[in-house]
Amino acid sequence: MPILGIIASQFISAAIDVEYLVIAGGAGGAGSYGGGGGAGGYRTSTLSCAKNTNLTVTIGAGGAVNANGNNSVFSTITSTGGGTGGGGGGSNGSAGGSGGGGTYSKNGGAASPAGEGNAGGNGAAGSLYGGGGGGGAGAVGTNGTTTVGGAGGAGSASSITGSSVTRGGGGGGCIEAAPGTPGAGGSGGGGIGAKGPNAGDSAVAGTANTGGGGGGGAYSSAVGAAGGSGVVILKYPDTNTISNPGGGLTLSTAAPSGGFIVTTITAGTGNVSWA
Repeated sequence: MPILGIIASQFISAAIDVEYLVIAGGAGGAGSYGGGGGAGGYRTSTLSCAKNTNLTVTIGAGGAVNANGNNSVFSTITSTGGGTGGGGGGSNGSAGGSGGGGTYSKNGGAASPAGEGNAGGNGAAGSLYGGGGGGGAGAVGTNGTTTVGGAGGAGSASSITGSSVTRGGGGGGCIEAAPGTPGAGGSGGGGIGAKGPNAGDSAVAGTANTGGGGGGGAYSSAVGAAGGSGVVILKYPDTNTISNPGGGLTLSTAAPSGGFIVTTITAGTGNVSWA
């Protein structure tokens, strides 16, 4: 092969190792009588990425009330949106990156596919029954009781940005009325559940860019809440420069530190490439 051809071949095939954290959108909690939303799927590892090649990135939006979260993507890595909580007083939580909490006497949803999160908690039967907590990236959602809504599962901590941050908390389950206690949101962005029947006791949404699940709604006007959006965080050697060919992504890149650069992508769909 001619020398220029060899140089061109090496240029095209060059690759770098990129550490990634890919979190999908968290699910919304049940609209009423139900469980908390499951956290978005949480995946972290290292991927060899070809330089001067467009790699797809999508940031999954949080799910609306009664809806699963949306997937997040980085190249060949897909994290699955969280599963919504069971609602209406008679349905299981949905499967997702982490599963949603169950409603009255029903089971929490599974973490599916396995390895991205945890299952939701079960709902309880009783005069003041509590919905199950949504699963979190680091722990299962807890079961509701007759007086307390299930807490959302805890999120998982990552130090990819240089400091430890917990993300991917599940949403808390509802409690039907006073004097019961709504389920707490899981650490890492999960929202608290609602306490019926007053609108002022409505559930809290999952935190944006954590993949946190939304809290489950109670009856009357104490409604459920949406899940938090996902995020993609990329760490790579500081001898490389990232770009967003064609636009479409909201990203920020920190100053180099310790031989690495960290880019955080918080919204949109588009491509990234390294030179």
